[in-house]
Amino acid sequence: MQALLADLLTLLELERIEENIFRGESRDIGSKRVFGGQVLGQALSAASYTVEGREAHSLHAYFLRAGDVKAPIIFEVDRARDGSSFSSRRVVAIQHGRPIFNMAASFQKPEQGLDHQASMPDVPGPDDLMDLRELTGDRASSIPEGLRRFLTRERPFEMRPVEGVDLLSASPRDPVRHLWFKTVDRLPDNPDLHRNLLAYVADYQLLGTATLPHGIHWEQGNVQMASLDHAMWFHRPFRIDDWLLYSMVSPNASGARGLAFGRFFTAAGELVASTAQEGLIRIWDKC
Repeated sequence: MQALLADLLTLLELERIEENIFRGESRDIGSKRVFGGQVLGQALSAASYTVEGREAHSLHAYFLRAGDVKAPIIFEVDRARDGSSFSSRRVVAIQHGRPIFNMAASFQKPEQGLDHQASMPDVPGPDDLMDLRELTGDRASSIPEGLRRFLTRERPFEMRPVEGVDLLSASPRDPVRHLWFKTVDRLPDNPDLHRNLLAYVADYQLLGTATLPHGIHWEQGNVQMASLDHAMWFHRPFRIDDWLLYSMVSPNASGARGLAFGRFFTAAGELVASTAQEGLIRIWDKC
């Protein structure tokens, strides 16, 4: 297995400290704080460790403070309720004695019911697109260093944007984005693992969709962006080592906040999960 993917799986395998208490490490992916998707995936891992015979179907989380990449994160799980069909869990992530994140998650015993879904967007398939790392091409030397490192670094996921990437300028466009992705290697047949990894990657580019109509990049140095909350709903079984389409849209930006929704489809067109996120977006005056 590719080293970065193996390391990501290790990152999501928390150490059990006590009953309902777990410890996780962090990885520096180039930002000044812990990547929000990491905390989200780890918190879902912690909650899943306390449930048997039921599958996560929803989570609702708030990011309270920036995480310190140099310090471990303690996850405390409250087994709020175990009913005949559903289990509820509350998770608090703690660093330096203070909560940095909290989450409520619900788990359900598998059962059958009504079935319908939204249609998959009509976009090119992954075979017709270039990987994010390849998009820089011969223009790598013209791209700002921070953006170049972000685009060209090795990842545990293959990522193929449908709309491409504005490498040298950010022209205003509709707040819609589509991204095909999958892990670079095959994974164990563990549905919890695939859901945890989807929670991890769901934080990638979602909030940034709200900036597209305004022609701005966080790399330009005067843009402050931070996740405030994140929700996810898991609808159907999936594998994250097969191609998934991440379809994102931002219906609103106001009050220094942006809102974005996302849907995940298999290559066969099945809607497997949905997500929503609101985040802080501030533009500072350049001196």
